[in-house]
Amino acid sequence: MIIHETQVAPEWVDYNGHMNDAAYARVFSQACEALIDQIGLDEAGRAHYGYTIYTLETHLCYRREAHQDQPLSVDLTLLDSDAKRLHVFFAMFDDEDNLLASSEQMLMGMEQGSGRPSAFPEPVASSVAKLPQANKDLWPELAGRTIGIRR
Repeated sequence: MIIHETQVAPEWVDYNGHMNDAAYARVFSQACEALIDQIGLDEAGRAHYGYTIYTLETHLCYRREAHQDQPLSVDLTLLDSDAKRLHVFFAMFDDEDNLLASSEQMLMGMEQGSGRPSAFPEPVASSVAKLPQANKDLWPELAGRTIGIRR
């Protein structure tokens, strides 16, 4: 499911002539915002429920370069969820369907008043249940990776 579309802005291009690593993170952040809006926690939803989403952890993998003005699309897969957390996987593609990067994220639902984790409001939980879910036996190749030097 494509959750976000954009293109590489000139200010995102670095001295190497391609999109800077921070810009990849920016695009994934925008995709996360689109997800949050889609599940009913846009500005109005946050105000209504007194509820928001925090990012707890992010793991970014860079696969290919992106260049100025290149169209980008970000696909979403829900890897797992519970009453207050979302484990999501975003994959960024170019206009030829080449995988450019991925971002695996753990998100936590938070009650705004207390600043404490809290279960999703029921309408939000219902929206989460409708997200495209990964097959438990066939996760995306880049999901669940750890970082380290292989010896």
